[in-house]
Formats: sequence, structure tokens, C-alpha cells
Amino acid sequence: MSITLYQLDGCPYCEAVAERLDELDIDYDSVWVEPRHSERDAVKRVSGQRGVPVLVDEDRGVTMAESERILEFVERSYARPGVETT
Repeated sequence: MSITLYQLDGCPYCEAVAERLDELDIDYDSVWVEPRHSERDAVKRVSGQRGVPVLVDEDRGVTMAESERILEFVERSYARPGVETT
């Protein structure tokens, strides 16, 4: 599995995504981005924009931004039906 999460230290939306990935025991790499939007070139290269979080799932060919969309994708793709993890 090859998942990368682009995130910013102290970002509550990034933390929510990272927390859910951890709860589901999903291996992923973190790329920590610069606090200033103008310096987030790594995120811009992969997603076309500078906001975080951004999730890249190479196995599924998915790159997406916005924590709510990412969490929905993670639930649909990785959560086992009938098993709640909190």
C-alpha cells in the first residue's frame, strides 16, 4: 500500500485524517508542509493546489484534498463493514 498524507503541524483537519488512518491501522507516509501557502510547492505539484490535507493513494490512483472528502474515501475504501474503531 502506498499512501501519502500531506499535512501541516497543528492543522486540526490534517490531524483528523491522520487519526482515522491510525485507527484503521493504515500505513502511510507523512509529508510535512510549510506553514505559508506560498511555500507549499510539494502539495502544489501533486494536487494542483496548496491547501492541506492532501491524500495520495497510489494503489487506487487517487489524489484528493479536503478532510471531509478524504475521510469519506478512507471509510469507503479501507474500513471493514460492521467494525467500528474509536
